[in-house]
Amino acid sequence: MPLAVYILGLSVFALGTSEFMLSGLLPPIADDMNVSIPRAGLLISAFAIGMVIGAPLLAVATLRLPRRTTLISLISVFGIGQVVGALAPTYEVLFASRIVSAFACAGFWAVGAAVAIAMVPMNARARAMAVMIGGLSIANVLGVPLGALLGENLGWRSAFWAVGAASAVALVGVVTLIPRIPLPERKPRLRQETAIYRDRQVWLSIVITALAAGGVFCAFSYLAPLLTDVAGLDSGWVPTVLALFGIGALVGTTIGGRVADAHLFGVLMSGIAASTVFLVALALFASYQVAAIGLSFLLGVSAFYTAPALNARMFNVAGAAPTLAGATTTAAFNLGNTGGPWLGGAVIDADFGFAATAWAGAAMTVLALVAVVISLRLQGRGGGSLRVTGSPRATSSAPSAPSAQSAPSASSASSASSASSASSAPASATADRSVRASEMCAETGTTGV
Repeated sequence: MPLAVYILGLSVFALGTSEFMLSGLLPPIADDMNVSIPRAGLLISAFAIGMVIGAPLLAVATLRLPRRTTLISLISVFGIGQVVGALAPTYEVLFASRIVSAFACAGFWAVGAAVAIAMVPMNARARAMAVMIGGLSIANVLGVPLGALLGENLGWRSAFWAVGAASAVALVGVVTLIPRIPLPERKPRLRQETAIYRDRQVWLSIVITALAAGGVFCAFSYLAPLLTDVAGLDSGWVPTVLALFGIGALVGTTIGGRVADAHLFGVLMSGIAASTVFLVALALFASYQVAAIGLSFLLGVSAFYTAPALNARMFNVAGAAPTLAGATTTAAFNLGNTGGPWLGGAVIDADFGFAATAWAGAAMTVLALVAVVISLRLQGRGGGSLRVTGSPRATSSAPSAPSAQSAPSASSASSASSASSASSAPASATADRSVRASEMCAETGTTGV
């Protein structure tokens, strides 16, 4: 795996810490800014919504810009947003800094994912995404608890300064180690990139990602009160259990990244099914302390076990528009991260209790499983794909990594694309020849982003 991919993972660590650390900083922020805790909680919603809107907007806005320059600009803006947040004199300034940071974060995710995919061969896509997602997992294990610790001892602003410093380190890494990714000979066109949204498989991937993520975060967002009010744990246990979830996320990302390239649909089905089982078990046994703690760890494993496959699947079905593919995946995850907690809050407001959030989450993951089955059946029938991989224009906009989209002929591109998307099925000899042909094209510089 290229060192540059790990630099992207380090950058995601800073992004992820900023995104999730406010969950442990709301009380001091509310006190300092003289607002209620629910109003302070809007800072979290603002970041998530900014991610949903910012990912596709910035993907389109930077479509024809050099990838490396775009990454440098976005991580710089993100770091400045942290500094502004640390210095914010009012709630309104802090709110605005969160929106700007979210836009930069979303853009970096989208472009960074496309760059990571472009630097590795097709059969290493999920592993490359696992490295990036691993940065998010480590943010949950280390960054979020450290942010809460800093906030408790040095004030909430110190956590923003720490993320700003991490962003500066990431910026140095991007400047020095991310290679220049050549632009295609033909400039990407917006109409050509947005053609991916005519593909049913793209929309199924969006639905699967949003439901799978939303189901887990429907329960996870209210894990703290569930642990204290239902399981009866002391509040001092909450950071430990959250860290266990993060450790599980790191384990799941590592395993899923290694397996998903060869068995993509297998990972999706087994991971989402496991999340469903764990959520049902949490709903049934939330009052048992050992069960609640253990299931929190297992949910982290199952949720992030599927994450590399969810990312890789989108790039497989939308390979003709790699930047929009990354942006769409980012938006889909954050739709889940917004919709899941909203559903959980609605369940709680209806007086069903904190444990009922796990039932609601399980309902979402069951729907995600149904969508996976539909996608697999369409894949088996060769339906639902409206990609423009057979045209020269589409080929020119494909990633510079060896991929099915850079194959020299329409027929061989179709064979390789089918083999890569249904990664759990044996590759045919035609697909192998097509992938080898695309590798030769990449090596000779006839394609690239």
